[in-house]
Amino acid sequence: MSPVADLDVLNGDLAATVSQLLNFPEAIDKFAFPSRSHHTHEHKGLSTIPTDIMDTPKEYLFYMDVPGLCKSDIQVTVEDDNTLVIRSHGKRKREDGEEEGCKYVRLERRAPQKLMRKFRLPENANTSAISAKCENGVLTVVIEKHPPPPKSKTVEVNIA
Repeated sequence: MSPVADLDVLNGDLAATVSQLLNFPEAIDKFAFPSRSHHTHEHKGLSTIPTDIMDTPKEYLFYMDVPGLCKSDIQVTVEDDNTLVIRSHGKRKREDGEEEGCKYVRLERRAPQKLMRKFRLPENANTSAISAKCENGVLTVVIEKHPPPPKSKTVEVNIA
């Protein structure tokens, strides 16, 4: 089972083809290409946020590129007890020409008006222990893991 599933990625047909061509193990396949049933049309017109996810022994780390946005422009929430949602309605600020008559000749650094990304979290994610910070255009979200359940112990009983 995958640790974290991105709910915004690809549809099932393309995912199956890519998975088969690249011979992904099942866990990676589920992580990279979740089922289409989770995709909705509410995301229409939104841009996704490029994200790297690291699974460590104690936590999940999400690294997201949000250049030009400050922490007040970004919202991190958990919905339905296991869905991490990252939103931004903020806009990058442009430097205004200080002299009259100045104008942009080229604008290539336009940010999308709205950004959103959703991730289905695994059962061992502790949604009450989430922290986030935004530095140098990178949003880092840390989600602690619940400790693993104790291993069952087998006791041999002698029969009299």
